[in-house]
Amino acid sequence: MSEELIDIYDKLYADAIEKIKSNRYETDPMIDSSVDKRFGITLIIKPNEYINQQIQKFLAHLHAIEPDQYYYPSSDIHITLVPIIPCHDEFNLNEISIQDYIDLLRENILINGKLEINFKGITASSSCIMIQGFPQQASFNELRSRLRTAFKASTLQNDIDKRYTIRTAHATVVRFRKPFIAKEEVLKLLNDYKDYDFGTMTVNELELVYHDWYLRERIVKSLFRFEI
Repeated sequence: MSEELIDIYDKLYADAIEKIKSNRYETDPMIDSSVDKRFGITLIIKPNEYINQQIQKFLAHLHAIEPDQYYYPSSDIHITLVPIIPCHDEFNLNEISIQDYIDLLRENILINGKLEINFKGITASSSCIMIQGFPQQASFNELRSRLRTAFKASTLQNDIDKRYTIRTAHATVVRFRKPFIAKEEVLKLLNDYKDYDFGTMTVNELELVYHDWYLRERIVKSLFRFEI
């Protein structure tokens, strides 16, 4: 298990817990907005059915305590491999040639051996709760790096690393929609699941999607699936 990832996740968790305790966490005012126009395209990995079942058990416990927060259904849970065009206002799919993106990805998606991810433990930020993902082979980061380099060297529109350089393999599963009504119980549950093993999956497919900020199934448009 990557010591670097453990350190990143632990620092995120410690900071988030402190902010929750001191009521400095952030609620998301855009979750229920009817005028949210943030869209983008991303290469994602979807957890398998078993992993999603384990995640939903955790979310059911949290929902029983905090029913007004925003909980991701299994259909929307994902790991971002490469945020090619991160969500921003008024991005229009008609502005780009999808086939050019598919061709570049197809040329550069090369995996030597298996690609597995262990979902173990939870972390958080000031505005959400995430499942920690730990790639089990170096091929995950090698692929991400290869795709990042390929897009930056291309003439295709992309904003990879514009917001931040993604280094983790987490899946966001809860966003804070309203102030907590049972903060102490939430903190206890998060601590209980801090090292919970949600399972390990072999990645067999990567999906290029057009999506909103929350990757909601009713909005997502699948552009291409790459078998690996």
